[in-house]
This record gives sequence, C-alpha cells and structure tokens, in this order.
Amino acid sequence: MKESILLIEDEKIMRVTIEDALVAAGYDVVSFDNGGDALDAFRKTSFDIVVTDVRLPDTDGLAILREIAPANHAQVIVMTAFGAIKDAVEAMKLGAFDYITKPFSLDEFLILIERAIEVKRLKDENIRLKKDLSKCYCFPNIIGEGEGMKKVFALMDKVSVSDATVLILGESGTGKELVATTIHYQSNRKDKPLIKVNCAAMPEGLIESELFGHEKGAFTGAIKRKPGRFELAHGGTLFLDEIGDIPLSTQAKLLRVLQEKTLERVGGTDTLNVDVRIIAATNRNLEEEVKKGAFREDLYYRLNVIPVTLPPLRDRKEDIPYLLDYFLGKCKTGGNVRFSKDALEALMAYDYPGNIRELANIVERGVTLSGPEEIGRDDLPASLSRRKTDLHVSLANVAAEAEREHIIRILKSTSRNRTKAAEILGISRKTLWEKMKAYEIE
Repeated sequence: MKESILLIEDEKIMRVTIEDALVAAGYDVVSFDNGGDALDAFRKTSFDIVVTDVRLPDTDGLAILREIAPANHAQVIVMTAFGAIKDAVEAMKLGAFDYITKPFSLDEFLILIERAIEVKRLKDENIRLKKDLSKCYCFPNIIGEGEGMKKVFALMDKVSVSDATVLILGESGTGKELVATTIHYQSNRKDKPLIKVNCAAMPEGLIESELFGHEKGAFTGAIKRKPGRFELAHGGTLFLDEIGDIPLSTQAKLLRVLQEKTLERVGGTDTLNVDVRIIAATNRNLEEEVKKGAFREDLYYRLNVIPVTLPPLRDRKEDIPYLLDYFLGKCKTGGNVRFSKDALEALMAYDYPGNIRELANIVERGVTLSGPEEIGRDDLPASLSRRKTDLHVSLANVAAEAEREHIIRILKSTSRNRTKAAEILGISRKTLWEKMKAYEIE
C-alpha cells in the first residue's frame, strides 16, 4: 500500500516539481496551493506525511502544524526560506518531524520523506502493539465461568477505572499477577509503566534500594545513582507481589511513601514526588501476620483499600475444562490432542494444591508424554494417575453423566437449537459449546 502525502505549496512551479518527484518515488500525493483547502482535506482523509510551506497566502504553515500535530496521525515536514531559523525552531517545538530550507535538492528532500515514513511506520507499529497488549489483558482472557470468578470480574471492572489501592489475596498459583496486570491495562494508566516487584525474591539488604533507589556511594557497590521501582513506575502502576514477605524495617518506609507520595533515595536528601498506583498481592493471611507482629497494622489498612480474593482451583472446578482447552491451545506441540475420559475424571477429582500453575504444568507434561491424539491417565503425574476407590470414581461418573444426559435431553427438546438450549440450561452459548465438546456430544 502506497504512503499518502499532503503537499501544501503556493508557488506552482515548486508544487508541481515536488509532486512529480514524490509520485515518481511511488507515493500517493494530494497537493493544494492554500492552507484552508488543505486542512479541509486533512480533516476528511488520513495522510501519512504532510509537507507544508511556512508562508502561504491565507495562513502559515505553523498554524497548520498547530491543528495537525495534536491528531498525531501524520508526520509533518515544514519548508522554510533560507535563513528562517526562527520558524524552523518554532515548527520543531510544535511537533514537526523536521524542516528543510529552500532551495533544496530533490534527492535531499526524498531522503527526508523516507525517514519520516520510517518513523511513521514505527509509531503505527507501537500503537498496534499497545492495542494488542491491551486486548491480551481483557477480562474475557481470564478464564472463569463460575460464580466465584464472576464476582472477581465484577470487582475488577469497578477498580480498573479508579486509582484506588488494590490488595489481591489468594493461594500461590491462583493468577494474582495476571489479575494485577489486567487491572493496569484496563485503567487510565495503561499507557504508563507497569513495574513488577517480587518482594520475596529480593535480599533484605537490597530491597530498600530496589524500591526507593540509591545515590552514588550510598553503600559499598553503589557506583552510580540508581532510580528505584517507585520512580520507574511514576505515572503508572507498581505491583508489589508477595507483599507479606517484605521486612518490617522496610514496611515503615513503604507506608510513608504510600501516605505522602514522596520518597528519598537511599543515601540521599532530595525529596522526590511520585505518582504511582499500588497493587499488592500475597498468599499470606495478613490479618494473622498483624496479630503475630510480623506485619504492620497501619500498612495493612493502607493496602487493604479494595481486597480482591481469588478462589483456589479446588473451589472452581467448573472452570477446569475451559482451562484445559486454553493450556492445550498454548502448547505448540498440542495439535488436536485431547484428554481421555479417564484422564479428565482424574483431573476433575484432584484438589490442585498448586492451583492453576500446577494445572498448566500437568497439561504441558501430558502433551509431552502422550500420543498425538489423546492424553491418557497414565500420562498424568503419579498423584493423579493412581486409581481412586470405586465409590469415588462412581460419584464423579454419576455427576458427569447426569449433566451430559441432561444436556442431550435439552438439545433434543429444542431440535438442537443451541441458543434456546443454553437459555433453558441457564448458561451462555459458549459454555454450552464447551460442555458439548468436553462430553463428546455430537
């Protein structure tokens, strides 16, 4: 697809010469001899590059630049008379990509156009990647059909539009980091940094330096000034994972930053203002930690503004079939492989002490060890492959078979109209489709 260029030049010979050179170079060109008509065209049509003279009969190029620059759709090149450096400097301040002084060679001009096109492509790619990243963290990509996760989604929907501090609670492996990331990318701060800190992974002697930064010479090995995570997250979000593991000595300083939104680097005296939204997470019971004296009560209340509790996988087993499909899809070698009925029964009966993270590992193991089409019970870890008592298996079979038979009856009664069947069953059409696939209902 050809790049489009809007050319604004009142001198006819110059305009025609430039337009011919651009067309010969393979660009689509629309040209005007005045600013008014050119701006009308810009408002109606998207252009990649705008080339404008500074001096025009009805306006000037800087006025055109003032209107075009905020839209941020096109790169603007300003043509100035020889020696008009003041105009060129003002154009750059207003957001012009570059300027070129008359008279100029067409080769020099075309090289400048190529540079502007390359920058435009990079900007467009950056915008696309940001949109794709935002889509990656939309709520539908957090899998959950049960009531427990629906409550989590409703709460996330409310907190994402605010700057309130969020405390995410849940066992290890329940997806706390994914929830934190999603909240950030659904918030007004999504275009600003998301800085993640694993408090449990940091040595106690370095955590203050990591969080607040340090000055040169603050301690042995501090060979230069280093900004902390709070500074890096300025304007965005700081995710403090495993906040329950932060040392008591650091908790007081963290509390001060949260309250006053200011900090000093380790070894420094300058006070820095920081605008950071805090999302914290822990698998510990912080109320119990407060009672034991291992966590400051005032810091706990400062963090616990909006608690979001993620249920363990054993309490949301209705989501397991959907999670299995998701993780199978992520395995590049998975192909069309599926779990056998026997393996699925074992997966549904298991309690998952490692939660979703453990389930993901089980799927990866199964795909690696199984045949090309089916993952059997023997492909599962020993804790799942051992046969349960007949009573246990029978109960699981009864529940699954009852649901399968009920779905079949409803589908027959609606002449296999999935929309009507889903309404009667009280589930979404997507959920019905997933259950039909899981139960091998044709």
